[in-house]
Amino acid sequence: MKEINVTSEIKKLKEVLVHRPGKELLNLTPDTLHRLLFDDIPYLKVAQAEHDEFVQILRDNDVKVYYLEDLMTETIEFNPEVKEKFLRQFIKEAGVNTPKYRDLVFDYLMEIEDTKEFVLKTMEGVQIYELDREKRVMEKSLVDLTTEETDFIVEPMPNLYFTRDPFASVGNGIVLNKMYSVTRSRETIYAEYIFNYHPKFRGQVEKYYDRYYDWHIEGGDILNLNEHVLAIGISERTEAGAIDKLAKNIFKNKECKIDTILAFSIPETRAFMHLDTVFTQIDYDKFTYHPGIMKTLQVFEITEGNDPDSFEDLNVKEINDSLENILSKYLEREITLLPCAGGDDVASQREQWNDGTNTLCIAPGVVVVYNRNNVTNAYLRENGIKVIEMNSAELSRGRGGPRCMSMPLKRED
Repeated sequence: MKEINVTSEIKKLKEVLVHRPGKELLNLTPDTLHRLLFDDIPYLKVAQAEHDEFVQILRDNDVKVYYLEDLMTETIEFNPEVKEKFLRQFIKEAGVNTPKYRDLVFDYLMEIEDTKEFVLKTMEGVQIYELDREKRVMEKSLVDLTTEETDFIVEPMPNLYFTRDPFASVGNGIVLNKMYSVTRSRETIYAEYIFNYHPKFRGQVEKYYDRYYDWHIEGGDILNLNEHVLAIGISERTEAGAIDKLAKNIFKNKECKIDTILAFSIPETRAFMHLDTVFTQIDYDKFTYHPGIMKTLQVFEITEGNDPDSFEDLNVKEINDSLENILSKYLEREITLLPCAGGDDVASQREQWNDGTNTLCIAPGVVVVYNRNNVTNAYLRENGIKVIEMNSAELSRGRGGPRCMSMPLKRED
């Protein structure tokens, strides 16, 4: 089996990528919450305990777990020469534009000898006071005089524990994403280096999309329905132009078996930030969804154009039918849609906000969910789904559920 093998949302999960929340959460403040895409500040100790519980659930179900921070550490240790290249790119993408501070940040981080500590520090952020004071005060500039000692010269990346978004596994390849927000754009740099340089992946993984393209796309909007059909959300964070570009790349790749992309246009709101916050597959014939998307949902079919030699040619058409019928057609079986909280208006809004539809399917009919969504969880059990609950008081403050916190690397065919 290849190093990336994901052709469904439901087949037995074999390998997965996660990130254990770290000190980057300690660097959230009330003033930076909105910019860093949080609604509240999680309590790190409890968030880590909840994440450890999540990982243990996966391991108890025979899933091999890789940590993002460990793969990045190994990437640098296997290729020591890329550390400087990575760091200079990282500093540039962090928006450190003043030459003096670029050098100070570079010197500070390069002096961290322990590779994992170095990697974690790039995730946590760097404050002004941590930099060499003697060099800072040697020459004063307006930047120096208007900057507080506690300001972050490199901001933290608290969203990193949502590993679903920086890239997406599609078939035997990946979609390396261009993230929607400035605060998350640096997250994809780790995947770029891991897939380019880590011996497990180097030269082994096809790239269907690149973080340097013009349009935004995030992994929470990408669902593998089967080896021939890919679903992608047009959402707050994924643009239609990105889907066009991805479709062209996929259809022109002779090794890729995907021949149809279904684009789901959902409302562009924070509550529905990705397709997987309102719609996920949980069994061969069952999906869970949020009723709030149904009135405005549009679905488009994208297939290869009539001219096989043209890179620009696509066939795109809107599908005017019920969601059940659309899914039944493309999955070639009768489909049952299970509404969040059983369809109760108030409960479904509350539990969708707490990721009641953001399920991680680890085997057909077996899902990992947040325990706080008790109405939805009971309803899934009534409909024959095995529900594995995990604690979620602090992790849920980041607005992402078990699917958001996991990037499958391998599922059974």
